[in-house]
This record gives sequence, structure tokens and C-alpha cells, in this order.
Amino acid sequence: MNNIKNMAKFSQSNATHHDFLIGKVIFVVLLLSHISFQVATCGSTVKFLPGFNGPLPFLLETGYVGVGEKEEVQVFYYFIESENNPKEDPLMLWLTGGPGCSALSGLVFEIANCNSGPIGFKREEYNGSLPNLILREHSWTKVSSIIFVDLPVSTGFTYATTDSGSQRRDSIQIDQAHQFFRKWLIDHPKFQSNEVYISGDSYSGITLPVIVQEIIQANEKGIPPWINLQVYVLGNPVTNKKEINYRIPFAHGTGLISDELYESLQKNCNGDYTNSETKRVLCSKVLRSFEKAISEISIALLEPLCTWLNTENSPRRSLINKYHSKVSPLKCRNLPYKLSAYWANDDNVRKALHIRKGSIGKWQRCSFDIPYEEDIPSSFDYHVNLSRKGYRSLIYSGDHDMKVPLLDTKAWIKSLNYSIVDDWRSWYTNEQVSGYTRTYSNQMTFATVKGGGHTAPEFLPEECFAMFSRWISKRPL
Repeated sequence: MNNIKNMAKFSQSNATHHDFLIGKVIFVVLLLSHISFQVATCGSTVKFLPGFNGPLPFLLETGYVGVGEKEEVQVFYYFIESENNPKEDPLMLWLTGGPGCSALSGLVFEIANCNSGPIGFKREEYNGSLPNLILREHSWTKVSSIIFVDLPVSTGFTYATTDSGSQRRDSIQIDQAHQFFRKWLIDHPKFQSNEVYISGDSYSGITLPVIVQEIIQANEKGIPPWINLQVYVLGNPVTNKKEINYRIPFAHGTGLISDELYESLQKNCNGDYTNSETKRVLCSKVLRSFEKAISEISIALLEPLCTWLNTENSPRRSLINKYHSKVSPLKCRNLPYKLSAYWANDDNVRKALHIRKGSIGKWQRCSFDIPYEEDIPSSFDYHVNLSRKGYRSLIYSGDHDMKVPLLDTKAWIKSLNYSIVDDWRSWYTNEQVSGYTRTYSNQMTFATVKGGGHTAPEFLPEECFAMFSRWISKRPL
């Protein structure tokens, strides 16, 4: 009970949420205590992939893990074994953000992306044939084994067998990820002694710290298997869901909006652009002016939008539809997003990946059009709790991201109020400045990625690989 009492020591302003948390932890511990952790996985090795010439030069496994009391949710995953020393190298569970962006998106575009490895889509216009895959360098799988998991339900190839299993919300996703990982480890006992890292980016900043805390709680309760948890890694993470409060000063600082519009926003919205009570007539009007000013810019990297890619279920679709782009597809950075949909919806690809027939309809890179309940308003208190326990963490931020701006991440890290042990300095790749870093007494390392966007490894794979490989081996950046 001491652990649960410690979890209750949060700020009084979040008392309602904390009561929910305490009850949730008790529920989860009881649930995990009674679940029969018999092997409930179905994994198969993939030696060949349509679109790739020859056998894969690394070990890829795909499969399903049943979660829930009656395993009513079948969670799909991709597992890539470390290309270095899988027996000794760390094991990473990667959670793609969204919420609702597929594990394939994390695998191909972020950690093993179109600019790095182990595989990516060849940049070529779609001509009706299957998109081609090529081998790349700088994948994080060079130094760690990684499980990419499709969560929440109805993301990627994960599906539910009942209507009740189709529910999507933060707390459900957290429980499912925890169950998934323990069951996967039971089915893969040779990895049970490896150091474990829980990692993700974007919206995973809300769910991931809670998952880490639940793993710790279950370990302390002796729930098998024991997980050799070391640390967590987060990129451009959502934390307090108040990104827009920093998005506007970021846009002003980078010259995207005028001084007059910025001053009007501050005056009419009182500096708070998230509180619905402040969005009265004048505030709403200037917010619309702000949205119009940035509507032709990709807020993930501050570059022009490629509106021809409007097959994505983007929350900004209404704004994108107002403009027409004549940019060649080959000049669009996110061309592979479209190629991935053609590839993943091919029958031969699904057969190679061992996708169960009839389990899902059309594959989407991100399932933004499916309802999702955000029942955890902030993950800040979880960071506080984990910091007190002394766990290492790496928080990195692409400094050209306007979705979750650098200013937002710096603000909540500063509010942790830990002393600095390695002050602000540059870090390098190929003798060039790749960003800036600072380390705190709570073993948290913060790093910027110079020129990086919302999913920084997607845009600067070599630099991000250097950052990660140094940090995971406990070397200075």
C-alpha cells in the first residue's frame, strides 16, 4: 500500500484525477493478479516482404497478442531483433502517437524510417504497382531490439472481437499495452533478462509515463514476469494538452505571424488559448486568424503542405481543402505516407505479414476518424513520481515542431524544479552541431534536435541515431 500512498501525493488541483488514478492502479493490480498469463501470442517470422528484393537481412517477427479478460482485443505487433547483439542489447517497446497512428508508421517513418533503416519506401511516384522497399542505415535496431505495437484498438492491424472490446480511451490503451508486454515476454523468455526501455513520441507522452508506472507497480507486487525496466524515452511529447499556448509564441518567434496578430491574441485571449471559457467572440476571431495564417504550413516541420496527400484523415483537412498545391509528389517529404497505404492494403503484403483475413478493412496510417476518449488530462504528475524513483529518461524535441513546440517541453521540465548537473551545451554529429542538451539531477536528459520536426528521427535519422545510441550506452550526448 505504500506505493499507492506515494502515488496519492500529487497536487490538490488534480484531486479528482488522482482519486481515479488510485482506483485504477488497484484495479489493474487485481486484474493482472488474476489474469492467467498463459501464452496467448501468435508470432511468425517474416523472411520476405513484397516490394523488397531478396530475403530480409534482419529478423522480423509479426503476430498477435490477446488482451482483456476474454482476449477480446487482438493486438498486432512487429518485432525486429537487434542487428548487433540481441542477447545483451536492450529491448524497447515503441508506442506510436496519434492517438491511433499505426506501428508501421513508427517502424518505417520514425525509428526505422524512409531516411534510415532497416527498411523504407523508395521515393518514386505511385504508378499502380506495389511500392518498393529499400534498405537504409541509422536504424535504432542497430543497437536495440524493438517491438512496435498497434494500439489503441482499431489502429493498424489490431482488432476487437466484441463491441465492448472496441472502446478506445487513454486508460484502456494503458492497460492493454501493459498486458500485451507481459504476455509477449512470457512467449519470448530469452528477452526477459534484457534491459527494457519504454519509448514513444507525440501523444504517447500522455500514456507512456502511466504505462511505465504500472509496470513498476506490478513488479513491486511480484506479478510475473519481472520486467527489467531501466528507463523511458519520449520525443516531442504531449504532456499537459496545452500545446497551443506555446504554439502561438513559437509561431511569432519564427516569423509566421505578425506582431500585431500576436499582440491581439495575447490581449483577447489572456495568454490562454486552451480554456473554452476564454474563447469568447474576440478570442475566437483572432484564433481563426491565427489558423488561417499557418494553414499552408506543415506544423510538423514548418514547411509547405503537400495538399495532394489529402487522403490522410487529418484534423486540419477543412483548412487544407481550401488550397491547391502543384508541388510534384517527388518533392513532398511525406510521399511515403501515401505509398504506405498502397503497400499495407495489398493482399500479398498482408499475407506476408500474417494478417488474419477479414480482421480489418482498409488499413490507415492514422485512425483519426475513429472516436477516442482522452480521460487522462496530464502526464506531468507521473513524470514527478518516476523522477522520485530515480529512473533515467531521455526527452528529445525537434526544434522545428509547432505541434508540440520546444517551448512547451522546456516549460514542464523546468517546473519539475530539479537542479542542473550538466548545463546547456551543444551536441554534435560529424563535427557539426546537431542540437543542444541539458541533464538534471533526476537523471533526466533533455535534448533538442536542430532542424528536426514533430517526429524528429523521421527528419534527421543520423543525428537522432547518434543521440539515442550514445544515451542508451550511458555516454554523454
